[in-house]
Amino acid sequence: MCGIAGALDLTGRREFPLERLLAMTGAIEHRGPDDEWYHIEPGVALGARRLSIVDLAGGRQPISNENGSIWVAFNGELFEYPELRQDLLARGHTLATRCDTEAWVHLYEDHGKAMFDRARGQFAVSLWDREERTLILGRDRVGICPLYYAERDGWLLWGSEVKALLASGLVKGVADPKGIDYFFNFFTTGNEQTFFEGVKSIAPGRFLSVRDGRIEIHKYWDLDFPDAGQERRMDDPAPLIDELEGLLRQAVERRLRGDVPVVGYISGGLDSTVVLGLSSRERGRAVPSFTIGLDRAGPDERVHSTETAKILGSPLTTVTMNRADIVRAYPELVEAAEVPVLDTSCACLLRLASTVHSQGYKVVLTGEGSDEALAGYVWFKTQRFREAFIKKFGGFIPRALRSFVLHDIGGGRVAHPLTRDPIGGVRVAQQDMFDFLGQARALLYSNDMWDRLGDYSPYDELNRLTSDRFPRWDPLNQSLYVGYKVMLAGLLLVSKGDRIAMHSSVETRYPFLDDDVIKFCSDISPDYKLRGTVEKWILRRVAEKTLPERIANRPKTMFRAALSRTFLGEHRPSWVDQLLSPESLAATGYFDPVKIERQRRVQMMLPRITARRFVLDVSLTCAVATQLWHHTYCGGGLCDLPTWTPPRRAGDFPHTNGTIDRDERFAAVS
Repeated sequence: MCGIAGALDLTGRREFPLERLLAMTGAIEHRGPDDEWYHIEPGVALGARRLSIVDLAGGRQPISNENGSIWVAFNGELFEYPELRQDLLARGHTLATRCDTEAWVHLYEDHGKAMFDRARGQFAVSLWDREERTLILGRDRVGICPLYYAERDGWLLWGSEVKALLASGLVKGVADPKGIDYFFNFFTTGNEQTFFEGVKSIAPGRFLSVRDGRIEIHKYWDLDFPDAGQERRMDDPAPLIDELEGLLRQAVERRLRGDVPVVGYISGGLDSTVVLGLSSRERGRAVPSFTIGLDRAGPDERVHSTETAKILGSPLTTVTMNRADIVRAYPELVEAAEVPVLDTSCACLLRLASTVHSQGYKVVLTGEGSDEALAGYVWFKTQRFREAFIKKFGGFIPRALRSFVLHDIGGGRVAHPLTRDPIGGVRVAQQDMFDFLGQARALLYSNDMWDRLGDYSPYDELNRLTSDRFPRWDPLNQSLYVGYKVMLAGLLLVSKGDRIAMHSSVETRYPFLDDDVIKFCSDISPDYKLRGTVEKWILRRVAEKTLPERIANRPKTMFRAALSRTFLGEHRPSWVDQLLSPESLAATGYFDPVKIERQRRVQMMLPRITARRFVLDVSLTCAVATQLWHHTYCGGGLCDLPTWTPPRRAGDFPHTNGTIDRDERFAAVS
């Protein structure tokens, strides 16, 4: 894994200043502390920071083809590179390194923009075709690796993190209210929408092509399911169980590849246990593991993690955190994620990655993606219950119950109008949660915030990105699709994935997000995913073949940390009150100070087990997170915490004109 950044002149062939490019790559040094390099020519600049994992000595990038007409800077891994390399050699290509970065230039030579159909792994890539004067920026299928872009002063700027864009000196940290509203509806960040005005994210499965100043967005992949009733079924599911086991073993083997040791995260749950067990089997020895223990800060899975590690013979490192530890880590978490973060347990993963790094490791396998593929969350079960109830008794009682909860949240009224069936014309499993939590906007937003939003709806992005085939799928698969688009891409792979691990120079790999595993899980009958009340049914049958029954069938526990007692209780840090002070709220303009104060009082008086208390816990934490994000990236002045500033600035380097030869460039970087 690495970090990339660059610039393209949309107006001609201006040379991008070296000092700006070095400032951009310097801002993401944590993504690649092992090396820094770049390529500059009239009209374009490509830069990279390298975390050396494959071909430690020879993998410097950006890298070109033999005649220097195609250049690439790449973040991520092509897990099938050994096989791909042999294929490229057989086709007559000359390869100067063993690094998968070099594959991109030759895939492009052979396939052009269709190269993404052959690229399997996790990646963000920038490729420059000098002869065609064409730039391509692309991202992997499910959004593991990030890639952001913005247009300023006739330049298209891009980077693995928004920090790189801000460090250019051309992009300012200005908030986009639409990104905040997306957060308050779905409690994640968008696929394209960001929190920064004028900064966009390339959506998963998409790439940009730029030629003659024109930017075009292309979709090369999307998650798909068979039509309802056409899914794979067998009278005896044993062959399907064996097939999934084989695909998972293959996915793990691919993700163990590299020239550095690989370790695993383990929570004590099914997903990470299966990954760790298969990793140890493939390695032929126990793979070291790392876990989190929560000390009076949420559900503690240390007993399960320790038991599982002992059974697998894995050396286990436990990082224990309490509420005070989470509070101390939280500002750094927001800085690393570049977004407001609702899920405070992400701060634990930030510290876990730091511990992995401190023990000398660069690569860790984790279990994310199983819940999205195999219906692991509780709302998939409630959807089944609701459908069965409506089929037998009609929809009056569910509608009445929903109305009652909405009125309770709004203090006796529905606080904000709802859109009926807003995602692809379907009411998915997550919709009640979105509706309930979205009510808090009317309880907190200022009039100015509503004016700034105008007729914006965060559902517009989801509907724009939703497959045309969406209405033809089984209801469970429709909900799984939304899970991939919303929670996986917008939360788990941002606030718990790449940004959090790479903050400590650690690469996370996800066997359940392997292309073949996703395809298999998409194709099988929904009953193999959720059977009755048993989530991930088929994965449990795989686990039973190698693990004790009590582990294979252990109920799912969502890893989470306390909200209200962490940031809103009597032991809250002083900066929370500073962020929610009338002065700070007036400075940002997102929230009404009177409303915030009123809901803080109501929240503390309510019993903990009520819908209204839960929604206020969540929404007030979101308000704190939003204010903290604004303070960190949009000018400060809201509390006593530090703000983010780039480690390098454009003025830190001597101005450079004209062409610099490779030796001079390396000397400047070194």
